[in-house]
Parts: sequence; structure tokens; C-alpha cells
Amino acid sequence: MRSRIRTGRSTSVLSHVAATLLVMLVAACSGGDAGPQEKPPVLVVLPGAGTATEMSLTGEIRAREESPLSFRIGGNLLERRVDVGDHVSEGDVLATLDPDDQQAQATAARAKLAALEADLRRTRADQARYAQLAKDQLVSRSNMDAQNAAAEAAQGQVDAARAELRMASNQAAYSKLVAPADGVIASRQAEAGQVVAAGQPVFTLAADGAREIVFAVAENAKDEVQPGKAVQVEVWSQPGKQWPGTVREVSPSADPASRTFAARATVDAPEGALQLGQSARVLIPTNTEGGAKFSIPLTALQRHGDGVAVFVVDRASSTLKFQPIAIGPYGNESVPVLDGLAKDDWVVAAGGHLLREGQEVAPVDRDNRPLGN
Repeated sequence: MRSRIRTGRSTSVLSHVAATLLVMLVAACSGGDAGPQEKPPVLVVLPGAGTATEMSLTGEIRAREESPLSFRIGGNLLERRVDVGDHVSEGDVLATLDPDDQQAQATAARAKLAALEADLRRTRADQARYAQLAKDQLVSRSNMDAQNAAAEAAQGQVDAARAELRMASNQAAYSKLVAPADGVIASRQAEAGQVVAAGQPVFTLAADGAREIVFAVAENAKDEVQPGKAVQVEVWSQPGKQWPGTVREVSPSADPASRTFAARATVDAPEGALQLGQSARVLIPTNTEGGAKFSIPLTALQRHGDGVAVFVVDRASSTLKFQPIAIGPYGNESVPVLDGLAKDDWVVAAGGHLLREGQEVAPVDRDNRPLGN
């Protein structure tokens, strides 16, 4: 009668099998006399039914709105008034630049405007006198036209000087970096005494309000993670406590280094329950009914080129076969198998890195009971 293979977890059996394989490997490498070698026991399982699984991805709690803050002008950073972790309110001054240059420009622009306004008043007075003389026909029409043009030119110079003064005053105001909204200083990129350029980030502000989890999605799981997908979020510091969430966005392009896609999910958690920078897990249900036939433990997988494979025990000869398989998205403890296995295959569940194809083994179940043919 064929023994039944139970699919429950057994750490002691896995340890026993791994220890036995390690002992035999050491014995094989020793210089002792060759004697009858016992077939190593291997833990085998039957592929489970291909049902819905859960994918777990690691992420970090971040603010919905994160803004890099920078000065609109360059200069020497004279003072930094906040540090990382400080809460600030809209309008608070966060840092200042040395304002001497901007104040000097504003003073020069103000003096230039005063001089041009004085010249405009003189020109307007001349224009009025010429107008009276022209009325009495004591000056020619061309002289009157020239005086009118001079007055218009003087007015234009005054308007330009006023604009320059406004610009210079703005430049002086830009020497102060002001918080655009209530929030927390998430990071600092500059220090007092440093010369910063216009637009160079000095702080990153995490605005108050909604919190999100930022996580990376592997290329083979991108189809399972789409905007609008319902997820569960669990903070590592509070195991077992989960909050519902929804995938808000997934980057259309992969990171050139990690080859993963950045994603964000909103979290429906009470205010204050999630802290910036906390590590968390995103639990994403994956529907495998459309393609997966079976599921196997993650510990059974072995690397095979660019893919994966498993060791399968031939029931007739008790020898191992290295079988390439196609899999779906990884779950917490198992992975769905799309192709490459039959429902009655004996799959080696652990210790595959110590085995080789064609090797004779003694298959056992999770209760360490030998399995017959």
C-alpha cells in the first residue's frame, strides 16, 4: 500500500534530513575505506492544489506628499533652524542665506530709482514749459515732439527701475527658506557654512496628512500589482496587526539597478498609527486559478540557469531527477507551479543543494516515515 504524504510543516524532520545529508557528504569526502553507503533520506511532498496565494513585499512608510525644499537663489548658508524629525508649520523659517549681497542689490536698485524719478520730474517740468511755449507759438512743433519723447523715455526708465527694485527685494526675501506646509523634516542635505546653488535641495519635508507605503515589485509579479488592487499592510513593529490598503500607483519603468518597479499604496490606518520610516509588509493576494496547477514549498526550489527547478524522486528506482519548472509569484511559504510537475510527483522539499541528479535516495514523509513505491 502506498504511504500517504502529509503536507504539514515539521522543522525537526527538515533538520534531520539536512544533518543526515551533511554527515554523508563529509563521509564521502574523507579518505576512509569505501564501504556500503546508505542511501540518504530525503523529505518529499506532493504538490498541493493550485489555489490563491499571498505575496509578501517589504516596504517603508512614507508621507503621501514629500517635497524637496531649496532656495531660489544661491549663496552661503548662514543659519539652519531645524533638524531632521522636527515638526514645522506653514510659514516657519527653516534656514537663511547670507543676505548681504541681496541687500546691497536692493539698495542700489532703490538709489537708481530715486535718481530716475528725479530726472522724470525735471523732464515733466520741461514738457509743461514747452507745451505753454508751443501754445504761444514760440517754439516749433518738432521741438515740442522731442520734449514729449524725452518725457516718455524718462517714464520708461523709471518703470524699468521700479521692476528692478521689486526683483532685488524679492531676491532679498528669497534668502529665507520658508516651510510651504505643515509637516516633518524628513531629511537634511546641507549644513550651515555650506555654499548652496539655486535649486539645490536643503531639506525634504514630509507633509502632514495621509501616509503611504512605498515598496518594490519584481518584474515577474508586476501583472499581479496594479493600481486599485486591495492589499493588507502590516508594520513589523506590530506583528499580526493589519490595515487595509489600496495600490495607488506603479512606476511604468523599472529601476536600472534593481530591475524592480516602484509602487505606492495608501493605508487606511488611524491617525498616528503609522510613523515615517517604519518598515512594513505589503500582503497582496494573487489569484493563480487561471494558470497554476500546483503549489510547492519555497524550500524545494533550486536555481537552474535563469529559471528554477526541483528534484523529483523516481518511484521505481528511487533516483533523483532534476526537473525545470515554471512558477508564479512567490508567496510567504509556497510558490505556485505553472508547468513542469504532475500531481503525484514526489518533490524533494529540503536539502536539494546537497543532492545531485541520478543519486539514489530514501524518500521519507514529514513524520520521517519511509515511503514505498
